[in-house]
Amino acid sequence: MPLPFPLVYHPGYDLHFGRHVFPAQKYRLIRERLIAEGFAQPEDFIEPAPATRQQLLLAHSEDWIRKLERGTLSYQEIVKLEVPYSRKMTAAFFLAAGGTLEAARRCLHHGLAVNLSGGFHHAFRDHGEGFCAINDVAVAILALRQEGLISKAMVIDLDVHQGNGTAAIFAGSPDVFTISLHQQNNYPHLKPPSTIDVGLPDGAGDLEYIARLRSVFEPAVAGFRPDIVLYVAGSDPFYDDQLGGLALTMEGMMARDRIVFDSSLRAGVPVATVLAGGYASRLEDTVALHAQTVRAALESLTEIGFRHAR
Repeated sequence: MPLPFPLVYHPGYDLHFGRHVFPAQKYRLIRERLIAEGFAQPEDFIEPAPATRQQLLLAHSEDWIRKLERGTLSYQEIVKLEVPYSRKMTAAFFLAAGGTLEAARRCLHHGLAVNLSGGFHHAFRDHGEGFCAINDVAVAILALRQEGLISKAMVIDLDVHQGNGTAAIFAGSPDVFTISLHQQNNYPHLKPPSTIDVGLPDGAGDLEYIARLRSVFEPAVAGFRPDIVLYVAGSDPFYDDQLGGLALTMEGMMARDRIVFDSSLRAGVPVATVLAGGYASRLEDTVALHAQTVRAALESLTEIGFRHAR
């Protein structure tokens, strides 16, 4: 029986970082795990096209896109990006942006969609930071608005690191509501303000995290009434993450995901999910956490259903 919502994946998602703390092979492993567990079938996965140059320029400067295309980044820009530059890396970022846009379009009809890549929230309009060269979430929101498919969007960013690039791109935009729940004493050092920022103390666990998330997200969805929610579902709040300092358990991470999906679907708001960061000491834990997010989406849709509020 096919899934009631699409999963977006492409073999080209591998960012070709080589030996790096960012496990770019996780995208393939997540797909393989979902199929091996019988949760998904190969036909449940949609292969996206790369975002077009015109779509990328909605969120990024001409100069930055040209540098990525031609490989003319300065040494300082590569240092800030924190990953080795290659044409294959650039192609993967363009493809991830296309995947997030594909998931965003399809969730408007299905209620949910998941891009197995995406969530590169440290990319600014004119440069990249922290493993992120293209802000796929910003590209998707701005492309959907240009196409007249949405008017208002909400970003709920639950990666352990604050979504500085997304906050900066949408600063002052009354039609995009950004929420970031993150570890305060962690990267990035400079945190441009989101609409709502919740900086959590080191070591915050399930109870504190879930309580803070409920207190901001549920009223924000009800009050702002977005046409779409973009969910940045980083797995790095997990207690054994190498680049995080929070202490959520597997069960706490599942509860986190269910709050986002349940609250959105009850309000009649579709959700496009991107998987973002994840650096657990054991790669299999990162893969399991991301796969769990997909299972949480199905549980929510099965229990609540979807009727668009528009």
